[in-house]
Amino acid sequence: MRYVIEIVGNYAPRSQPKAVIFDFDGTLSLIRSGWMDVMVPLCVEQLRGTGSSESDGELTRVVEEFVWRLTGKETIYQMMALADAIKERGGISLEPLAYKRMYLDRLHARIRSRLDALRSRSVAPDEYLVPGARRTLELLKSRGLRLYLASGTDDANVKEEAALLDIDRYFGENIFGAKDDLSSFSKALLVKKIVSQAGFRASELLVFGDGYVEIEEVKRVGGTAVGMATAEPECLEIDSWKRERLIRVGADFVMPNFLDWNELSETLFEGKLAETLAIRQN
Repeated sequence: MRYVIEIVGNYAPRSQPKAVIFDFDGTLSLIRSGWMDVMVPLCVEQLRGTGSSESDGELTRVVEEFVWRLTGKETIYQMMALADAIKERGGISLEPLAYKRMYLDRLHARIRSRLDALRSRSVAPDEYLVPGARRTLELLKSRGLRLYLASGTDDANVKEEAALLDIDRYFGENIFGAKDDLSSFSKALLVKKIVSQAGFRASELLVFGDGYVEIEEVKRVGGTAVGMATAEPECLEIDSWKRERLIRVGADFVMPNFLDWNELSETLFEGKLAETLAIRQN
């Protein structure tokens, strides 16, 4: 099977990356695969409770817009957007934290068996990794790159799940998740810290992500962004919905998994465009 890497626009090889930021869910980890199928119906259910005359399809589009736009930020921001949407329709909103708890309760019910299987070691960690992810992490480490893991999922959960997947060793102390104090961590703050304190030029920063936030933040400072348009859970084909949105926020490349890492590596580290696998969008 052929796994196409898509080059977007008129990308030209830049400085070789020295630091790499990875998003977690949907980029490396599949433990929470299907989370949108939990969050979107919950939000639509809450909006329906306002008595809005909008159809379920219209409410779903409203929810998908703010869920996608805030994907990559801490989960509480999506719940804040839900609270605002409820108020806009004349409803009485709960505190965003209450909606976050509802969401996490439903999500954890969905993924509990996956976590239990990993904890008991009845499944191999790679069963819940995007295909090719481990080999890519190993090759990047072997090149001496500094790796960062950044997620909108709560910090304790990210660290536990990274350990269960046996990928925490690639990142060391550079694993960051959502905190109760929203001012203490964000992907925007991490990007600024790397560029200002870690001794890297912005053009030497590379990001892999399936969400709006990490792509936008790295592109804003002049780095290179790889959009992971993973059609979960198999991750063997491009998800067209993700692809469209990742391109819209500036992704330089779009791919469904890491199985064609060699071809992408040639482009990123050797300055050779992998024309045999890439589809150039003009």
